[in-house]
Amino acid sequence: MRVLITGVGDAFTCRHFSTSAAVDAPQGVVLIDCPDLIHRVLANASSISGWSVNAADVTDIILTHLHGDHCNGLESFGFARRYDLQQRSGAKPRIHTSEPVAERLWERLAPAMDGRGSAGGDRRLEDFFDVHTLRAGEPSQVAGLEIRCRFTGHPVPTIGLMINDGERTLGWSGDTPYEQAHIDWLSGADLIVHECNRGAAHTPIEDLNVLPDDLRQRMRLIHLPDDFDPDCTDIHALVEGELLVL
Repeated sequence: MRVLITGVGDAFTCRHFSTSAAVDAPQGVVLIDCPDLIHRVLANASSISGWSVNAADVTDIILTHLHGDHCNGLESFGFARRYDLQQRSGAKPRIHTSEPVAERLWERLAPAMDGRGSAGGDRRLEDFFDVHTLRAGEPSQVAGLEIRCRFTGHPVPTIGLMINDGERTLGWSGDTPYEQAHIDWLSGADLIVHECNRGAAHTPIEDLNVLPDDLRQRMRLIHLPDDFDPDCTDIHALVEGELLVL
């Protein structure tokens, strides 16, 4: 499994793109979240890594939650695929997310995408995306990957992910405060990408630093504040354009 880290920053970053990644799946390319400037996000990571990924390549998006730093790119991505790329790519991208997010997704996007008042008439979510629901505790198939999800303690409905390609498993914490049960769930992964930030809605580095050695060695940090000091921990802090090979 190849995983391209496309963003490592938080909602307030002045230095980075927001937390996101692209997974090289058996049947396509899967984005984990879709932040602002998604086309530039993909171009930047592609240039650094040497693995070229653009909007036309993406078959699926796993959306962890509806905070803007994780979903604002859906507007430009959806328009690009519908009006510029769909003729060439031949299929609508699929969004996979939890039921509470799926129920409010068009409410989030409609003010910019519904087309009311235009000659083209009203547009709907399904004009841009095929939406599929992920259910906690139940496996789902996404582009040849098995996906399992678990709700975190973030202030809005948010999921963490376990992504398996038949051989290896990537754990993705999602935005979350520290929760031992979530750590225990993620510990079954070969590699864990865990958020690390300040405040009650996030996980402080002090809590991750006291985890067992084996777990810290399998963990990588993301969703970092701009002033994060990598010397404060022995857990590797990810950078944009980094390519993880499991």
